[in-house]
Amino acid sequence: MIKASQYILALDLGTTGNRAILFNKQGNIVGQIYHELTQYYPQPGWLEHDATQIWQDTCSCIKQVISETGIEAQEIAAIGLTVQRETCLLWDKITGEPLHKAIVWQDRRTADMCDRLKQEGYSNTIQQKTGLILDAYFSATKLAWLIDWAKQNKPDTNWDNVIAGTVDSWVLWNLTGGKVHATDSSSASRTMLMNLDNGNWDRQLLDLFNIPDSLMPKIQPSMGLFGTTDSQLLGAEIPITAIFGDQQAALFAHGCDRPGLLKCTYGTGSFLVAQAGTNVARSNNQLLSTVAWSTKDTTNYALEGAIFTTGACIQWLRDGIRLISNAAETDALASAVPSSNGVYFVPALSGLGAPHWNMNARGAFLGITGGVSKEHLVRAVLEAIAYQVKEVIEAVNKDSEHPVSLLKVDGGATRNNFLMQFQADALGIPVERPKILDATAQGAAFGAGLAIGFWDDYQSLINNREIDRVFEPGAGQEQAQANFIPWSQAVAKVL
Repeated sequence: MIKASQYILALDLGTTGNRAILFNKQGNIVGQIYHELTQYYPQPGWLEHDATQIWQDTCSCIKQVISETGIEAQEIAAIGLTVQRETCLLWDKITGEPLHKAIVWQDRRTADMCDRLKQEGYSNTIQQKTGLILDAYFSATKLAWLIDWAKQNKPDTNWDNVIAGTVDSWVLWNLTGGKVHATDSSSASRTMLMNLDNGNWDRQLLDLFNIPDSLMPKIQPSMGLFGTTDSQLLGAEIPITAIFGDQQAALFAHGCDRPGLLKCTYGTGSFLVAQAGTNVARSNNQLLSTVAWSTKDTTNYALEGAIFTTGACIQWLRDGIRLISNAAETDALASAVPSSNGVYFVPALSGLGAPHWNMNARGAFLGITGGVSKEHLVRAVLEAIAYQVKEVIEAVNKDSEHPVSLLKVDGGATRNNFLMQFQADALGIPVERPKILDATAQGAAFGAGLAIGFWDDYQSLINNREIDRVFEPGAGQEQAQANFIPWSQAVAKVL
């Protein structure tokens, strides 16, 4: 007897790891598996991922979560996919082998190419066409670099067999047994190659970066049928019915479906995304214009402040300078001292994103004296995360008629109560943390389930989400807001 479909599977393929999460009819998590992803740093400022490992871990996570929950693949109604966005690669569609490791969104190797294009006067054209700031963060210069590298180092490459894409395209292609080469509009809008006004690859930009259009995936709506899993993979053909960039998926999960609503995800970086409705919104304050999500009938847009280094700072404290042994320690360490003792941290470990967009900035501690302890350094790092978000909220407020009055948050770093309270104090507004912090996966699941009729009402899904805690601005807000000024001066010194 074939069992009825009772679950939605979300695949959340992030910068530091890959996750498979099963959601039930009530929108709750019934099982999840996570595998940490190896980070490769071939040179300072460079970061790569092994795309083969991403795919193998994705398969392993899916099979493990099915096995550990004791369900059958046939009980999965649909799959939703959400990924780290600008990371990209080239692969051979005959062999399935990547030509080179994937270049990660944090990678700065193409900063010189961006500087040259700025000098040649392309900044305004690129911003007008794509809504993005000309920066090494986005996929276009990375794909150009990969193509040049392959031509020099793999001269026998048959380019008729080469295709390109971000991680969603790579995993979708593998899930469907090589049958589907596609992406969604929210992911495509992060490549610096999609025309934001018409939703297609822009011929002038493809030519500018010397990227043949034959390499590029088909752009489809975020919610709708992309294909089905190869039956040999799981023993069932499961429809893949949603693909979102990770930040857009979190926006969808928070119910931010109309202008005035926004969220901030605290992951490897922090990404503050404000819903802009069904018209392209343009910023006067260095925010990005991007696709939020799309269906066959409508496209929603957003403004975004992309902050490159937040959770990555905490990972650096653990793995780089070994000041802590796990991320959870930072809460108690920061709370153990009343202030950072005059220390300010500039988290420019991969340059600075919004609102500065400086690819060459580097991280720094400033104000260190003999009285500074480990606790002060840890506190300064957490305060810097909150201050970066404050900078972006100030930019959003300048672009909007209505100042932000509530910040909805998600992501691993939001477990840190010190950070969330300090964020509320620094902003002077409440910070709302949901029970399910994996909002990126939840958004992908919601999108996939709604697309296939597993759920029929988006608003009731949103209303059923449980809130864990609201952090109200407290006694620390005066000090937190006063210290924002010297922190800003520390950033100016680095710049």
